[in-house]
Amino acid sequence: MLLVTAFSWGLNWPVLKYIVGEWPPFTFRLFSGLGGAGLMFALAILRHERLLPPSGQWGRLIIASILNITSFTGLATFSLFWLDASEAAIIAYTMPIWAALFAWPVLGERPTLGRVAGLVLGLGGVATLLAGQLLSAPLPALVAKLPGVAFILGTALMFASGAVFTKKYPLTLPPAANVAWQIFFGSLPLGIAALVAGQWNLARISPLGWAAFAYVVLIGLCLSYITWFRALRNLPASTAAVGTLMVPVIGVLSSAAVLGEPLGPRQLIALGMTLTGVALASRS
Repeated sequence: MLLVTAFSWGLNWPVLKYIVGEWPPFTFRLFSGLGGAGLMFALAILRHERLLPPSGQWGRLIIASILNITSFTGLATFSLFWLDASEAAIIAYTMPIWAALFAWPVLGERPTLGRVAGLVLGLGGVATLLAGQLLSAPLPALVAKLPGVAFILGTALMFASGAVFTKKYPLTLPPAANVAWQIFFGSLPLGIAALVAGQWNLARISPLGWAAFAYVVLIGLCLSYITWFRALRNLPASTAAVGTLMVPVIGVLSSAAVLGEPLGPRQLIALGMTLTGVALASRS
């Protein structure tokens, strides 16, 4: 489940970077949110799942939706107006640092030596990528990227909080209905913004832009969140969070292949460090 999530989200970064060049962002998020939620509700009905959560869980469902979904549908998407897809993916997955920190006092998940070693090694791989792509740039270029960095750091903090919140206050909804409601509530703020912005001219969107839209709805939203919540149910929150360190590596590799972003010895070294860290953390 964690591997499917990692590849789905990793490939999502170059797709989103392409999308922000064609789609009005709020309109894209409104349509993708409605499409994803609609598909998941249909799947829940076909599987004869219970559609409504217990009456006392509506509040935690909305909070979880904002933390888990709005973080990526909103903040992460906007960061791509200032950052490369690979840069955004790298910074977003500082998330395991925050998840491990939050899980200790909130969930009592004391970090084992192996998990700490895996976290350090995995984050070392992320830092190797980050240093080469951001810190080597001239100062004016770095300043121009600050809004994107702020958005993507907000994504990391929100999603880490969502992982811990979901473990602390689990939802008793079946999987498809759970994902459907979270996509719906998580996309709602962006949908409201789309209605206010009134950007409805979709005539300039190419067939490739519509194909990218289909990928985000089917894979980036529906499939990936089903597998993420299943992995989170079966793994400690901090271990699941460390496992997602594979995502920036996949994001960097796919961005190089699809968008022509940098790929060299530094990226390959980071790949080895990150995957070794994931293996250590998973075994601990």
